[in-house]
Amino acid sequence: MNMTNNGNSRKPLLELQGVSKVFNKEGKDFLALENVELSVGEGEFVCILGPTGCGKSVTLQIVAGLIEQTSGSVILDGTEEHGPGPHKGMVFQEYALLPWRNVIENVEIGLELKHVPGNERHRIAKEQLATVGLSGVEHQRVHEISVGMRQRVAIARALANSPRILLMDEPFEALDALTKEEMQIQILKVWEATRTTILFVTHDVDEAIFLSDRICVMDINPGRLKKVLVNHLPRPRHECMSRTDREFNEMRDEIIGLYSSLKDEELDLII
Repeated sequence: MNMTNNGNSRKPLLELQGVSKVFNKEGKDFLALENVELSVGEGEFVCILGPTGCGKSVTLQIVAGLIEQTSGSVILDGTEEHGPGPHKGMVFQEYALLPWRNVIENVEIGLELKHVPGNERHRIAKEQLATVGLSGVEHQRVHEISVGMRQRVAIARALANSPRILLMDEPFEALDALTKEEMQIQILKVWEATRTTILFVTHDVDEAIFLSDRICVMDINPGRLKKVLVNHLPRPRHECMSRTDREFNEMRDEIIGLYSSLKDEELDLII
């Protein structure tokens, strides 16, 4: 099934063309991804949704250039991509901050590697901390701020390099329910302020619906795109939408229905 357009009318920024990935495990080939075709438009917020083992994180790592696809192409801004780069920001579950640096010094890391002068580094880092709602904590140490604030620092660090696309791999999965919801609202505010293109991996149906313009629902064994859903819920969602709204639950039911063939324990992984 060709899903290169799949509801996206914006100018493509990222294109996956026939991307497949085979891993070798104990001498046997394992097909993790099969012929993934997808485009992500400029300024779009796209979620990749699926149960554990469906290849969604593998897809993101291929886009990030952390692993190489077995076949197919990754095109960013019209150029075929190989390997990582500062034009691709990455935010993981583990925020990977350096404990011997304070908050603003952590945000400046990528800018240092690009040899940006000190005053300019400081200005950009301070600006990005304000974007994620962390003005005033610039000189605190990592251990002095909350887990949710640490993840915001990681987001600010990624944004400081002005990436063409922000890649987020289940970044809020390790947070408690209240902090997770707070961070979902925060990332929407960041996206609304910056319009940075975001490709976001999750296995949480409600999270995908709350955040996305489109949801790429993945199948398992092997990982492939099952369906791409356009999310017509109004924005800004953190101001005008409740997760108990009829439209929200209709979309949730549609997604759960796509997984009706899964066993109960597998379905639990996405709801």
